[in-house]
This record gives sequence, C-alpha cells and structure tokens, in this order.
Amino acid sequence: QVQLVESGGGLVQAGGSLRLSCAASTSISNFNRMGWYRQALGKQRELVAAISTGGSPNYADSVKGRFTISRDYAKNTINLQMNSLKPEDTAVYYCTTSNWYDQNYWGQGTQVTVSS
Repeated sequence: QVQLVESGGGLVQAGGSLRLSCAASTSISNFNRMGWYRQALGKQRELVAAISTGGSPNYADSVKGRFTISRDYAKNTINLQMNSLKPEDTAVYYCTTSNWYDQNYWGQGTQVTVSS
C-alpha cells in the first residue's frame, strides 16, 4: 500500500511563502500523475496543481504565477512552492498520485492558514 505524507503546512502572513512536501513510500517513478488539491472549510476539494509524466504542469487559475509544483526523484517527494500567499489560499492541502493502473492515492492533508 502506497503511503503519502505531507509536511510543511502552517500559519503565515499574507504575502509570505510556504513549501509543502509530500513524501511517498515508494518510488515516484511508479506514478504517472502527481498533484496537489486543497479544500477550504465549507467548500469542495479543488485541484491546485498537477504534473503528469512527459507533460507540463497545470495550475488552477487562482494560483498561476504564485505556486510551483516539482518532483524530486532522488527523495521521492512531490513539492509545492507557494509564494505571495493570500488569505483565500487557506485550506487543507492534499497530495495525490495515480499510477499506470489508475489507482489513486491520497495523503492525510496539511493545514495552510494565511492571515491577513
């Protein structure tokens, strides 16, 4: 069973930065798609950023130019660099991956709170 563990969340002032990391229990080369979702209180979970094998990253319009998704194959991590944070970025952020057999995996989430 694949395990994903997020870290790096916390409380930050508006305009600040955070870097989220998602550690996988297996080689991330096993995944053909990796991404980050978020869910704010009372709202549906939404895609933040995703990257597929051989493809370019795609981002939600609300985070374009501020967030960057990356992969570290040596450390088996999926990272999300978040700059110029806004209060509306406050949410629980989840890491997700899927493999070539369309099996999906989710982390437990990490809270990001941006104060105004």
